[in-house]
Amino acid sequence: MSAIPFGKCCLIGLACLLLSEQSGQAKDSLSKAQAVSVHQAERHLKNIRQLTVGRQNAEAYFSFDGKKLIFQSTNNWLKGTDIATLKPADDGLGCYQMYVMDLDSETIRLVSTGAGATTCGYFFQGDRRVLYSSTHAAGPDCPPKPKRDGAYRWALDDYDIYAVGIDGQEMQRLTSTPGYDAEATLSPDGKTIVWTSVKDGDLDLYAMNSDGSKPRRLTSMPGYDGGAFFSPDSTRIVYRAAHPTDQAEIDKYQALLKQGLVEPGQLEIFVMNADGSGQRPVTSNGASNFSPFYFPDGKRIVFSSNIETKGEGGRPSFHLYAIGEDGQGLERLTFDGHFNSFPMFSPDGTRFVWVSDRLAKSPGEFNVFLADWVP
Repeated sequence: MSAIPFGKCCLIGLACLLLSEQSGQAKDSLSKAQAVSVHQAERHLKNIRQLTVGRQNAEAYFSFDGKKLIFQSTNNWLKGTDIATLKPADDGLGCYQMYVMDLDSETIRLVSTGAGATTCGYFFQGDRRVLYSSTHAAGPDCPPKPKRDGAYRWALDDYDIYAVGIDGQEMQRLTSTPGYDAEATLSPDGKTIVWTSVKDGDLDLYAMNSDGSKPRRLTSMPGYDGGAFFSPDSTRIVYRAAHPTDQAEIDKYQALLKQGLVEPGQLEIFVMNADGSGQRPVTSNGASNFSPFYFPDGKRIVFSSNIETKGEGGRPSFHLYAIGEDGQGLERLTFDGHFNSFPMFSPDGTRFVWVSDRLAKSPGEFNVFLADWVP
């Protein structure tokens, strides 16, 4: 999830460092979404289109009507008044800002303040308002990146969660505790927000009503719990977790936490009931498994993993996989590129959005891709 946080589904900060320390300058325009050739093994993805171009574009999630996407970008999109054309400015941003894209007109609107860093956008029911996390209350600049000392470390910057109209107006602050509050998503029934917070001294999952009332803690095991999404019927939650069991690992985790740092590495996919009961692992492969999302049938889960390159030297590859909620029937979905993540099905299950470095023109570049889903 550094200026690029570990975020809701984010291992993108780690991926950027693994793939390249530098992101490129993008000068190409994308006046209309570009059609992309399909790897023959990607049989579930048809009519792939590239929706963004250049730098880092991540965590794109559908509106409830499936006609819009909210996503974060380090592109400084050229604007007239408040509607942007699909042409990034020559000068990029030091950290993410939040945008909404209309899929019919392919126009982009800035919905964040332009200050601080943002992450983890999501729509409210009705698609007139969105939520996202931002550090702008702590200061207008991008948070400083932690020093690299061996393993990649993710900084727990002072994010809070906000709700705002898609025109960027009428902002409401939903959290106000010190430290990290981010990775927020909304249940399909529109009633509940789930997010990750350090407010009780650990990285745990919490739920609150959609208006920010009645916060309650869902997880309590030592370690990180985050990147949560609800099942289609809003009764279950899928998330990623890293729970150290060896005392030395626990001590190291807690020492870093006191410094506002985390060393992400091994992450497993978990599921639980919406009230926090029934927590159990779906994966146990020792890889970096993250950004899980339920299939429309509520029985399977799509997620990103480096399972096939874990522990290998050189360039790792993160690809999308499908697995049953019972941990059975693993299937690889993507084959192009070295980083594929942040998957989401449209509400009607006919389309699929994700982020990939396929066709990247510069090192460290990630873009948003959209495809028709073939069962």
